[in-house]
Amino acid sequence: MRVIFLACLLAITASVYGAAHQASADTAAQSSASQIVADMGAGWNLGNQLEATTNGYPSETAWGQPTVTQALIDKVRAAGFKTIRVPVSYLGYIGSGPNYTINASWLNRVQEVVDYAYNRGLHVLVNMHGDGYKTVNGSWLICDSPSQSTIKAKYEKAWQQIANRFKNYDQRLILESMNEEFDGQYGRPTQPCYANINSYNQIFVDTVRKTGGNNSSRWLLVAGWNTNIDYTAGNYGFALPSDQYRSPSIPANERRIMISVHHYSPWDFAGEENGTITQWGRAATNPSRTSTWGQEDYLDAQLKMMRDVFVSKGYPVVVGEYGAIDKSSFDSSNNRYRADYARAVVATAKKYGAATIYWDNGATDRYGFGLFNRRSLTVTQQGIINAIMNG
Repeated sequence: MRVIFLACLLAITASVYGAAHQASADTAAQSSASQIVADMGAGWNLGNQLEATTNGYPSETAWGQPTVTQALIDKVRAAGFKTIRVPVSYLGYIGSGPNYTINASWLNRVQEVVDYAYNRGLHVLVNMHGDGYKTVNGSWLICDSPSQSTIKAKYEKAWQQIANRFKNYDQRLILESMNEEFDGQYGRPTQPCYANINSYNQIFVDTVRKTGGNNSSRWLLVAGWNTNIDYTAGNYGFALPSDQYRSPSIPANERRIMISVHHYSPWDFAGEENGTITQWGRAATNPSRTSTWGQEDYLDAQLKMMRDVFVSKGYPVVVGEYGAIDKSSFDSSNNRYRADYARAVVATAKKYGAATIYWDNGATDRYGFGLFNRRSLTVTQQGIINAIMNG
């Protein structure tokens, strides 16, 4: 995209609905913890697009998906989704220090995609995604790197720019500190890595709040170790960030910080790319195709723990990713169990006061999570969508 001065960009691209709903400084209607979760409704991830990368730079078509259009977002909205999470990578589009300026064309494109959903009345989550993965070329938000002073300065400057871009959007816009931040080892949390993750969350909250406007009262979403439920709710080192710069307009007894977790358990059903485990839940008919753990009782215990530790204290929980890959080529009944899984996650989350956002990576073939074909703009998994809406 060509670089366009922000004011002109907003004037040209904002729809009448969106322009009418751009709020002025710290005047957006407040939403309580229970209200924001209820309003978010069914959520959907625009996965493998703005976080896709090539040669150290984000590229929305690098991982095989077409350019995101308003028509795609309209299709998702028509299916019943009320929240869209937009994963975003920045990587090489962040310039050198001390200013760490984000490439203007890229930030404009991020805003344009956000507006596709926001201007249709949807809730939108915007995060920093691939920058924290060691496996991504150009990543830099690395919790066990020795260069923490530089990382934290860069992180602060990046979020300052992102937050300023969205400071006048109302409370339907939620900012998310990071994605699956950890040391890359998939074991128990280590120090000082977890302490650095806590520091990133604190920098994020403070930086966004200080930009003013509606950011001073906006709901902010923070994540613990690898968005893992046990490692976030358990005694492994997660520390809630303070919120000392929030707006005085927020009622004193209310929070404006949310907790992000992901749920792909049991992994042998939800994510392991083979045809061994294809069924899930109490309706499963073949024990040899069903995991020995991670069924309804486990799901209930996981989300109950999040309710007890966070929701009960006023901090909403967002299951920012969940889902199970397509293994129907190995078991023709697989999509039925994928739907059962999605329905159970949504229903259990509602039971314990959490919001849910389905992970859709655009892939509609073997091992894909996709619910829509983004090229033909058609629904490919109506059964799973129905399960989400009825959960």
